Amino acid sequence: MLNWLWLSVLVVGLDQVSKQLVESSLLVYETIPIMPYFNLTLAYNEGAAFSFLSDQGGWQRWLFATLAAGVSLLLVVWLSKLQRHEKWVAIAFALIIGGAIGNLIDRLLFGHVIDFLDFYYAGWHWPAFNLADSAISVGVALMLLDMLFHRQDA
Repeated sequence: MLNWLWLSVLVVGLDQVSKQLVESSLLVYETIPIMPYFNLTLAYNEGAAFSFLSDQGGWQRWLFATLAAGVSLLLVVWLSKLQRHEKWVAIAFALIIGGAIGNLIDRLLFGHVIDFLDFYYAGWHWPAFNLADSAISVGVALMLLDMLFHRQDA
């Protein structure tokens, strides 16, 4: 099932191109309204999801980089062992791998992750995120759906 790694490469490519386009067009925390409830806002995240550990002085960069590399490697090995009928799990793994590597590249090159998708409602903003984060979230959702609804053939 390693043939699904093309999806990981696509995620990494789209993620990196989108981040560079936004970073070259906006200043940090500059906002461009796109539609109601959605802005483009350039933000840098030195932590993990929801800026977890972002204020810890830099060691977290290497922790999250190591975790992303380790999880990606583990998922590639796991992907190689999947059976042909486990297509949705393969897609989920490929999305998670692509997202993890997309954010890993940012951490290694810049020391932070570039975020820019800003959804909000009534003055409350969801933490900004990026395409890599979206791919990871969709991949995890697919894994959960597969676990909940996959029926083993007797």
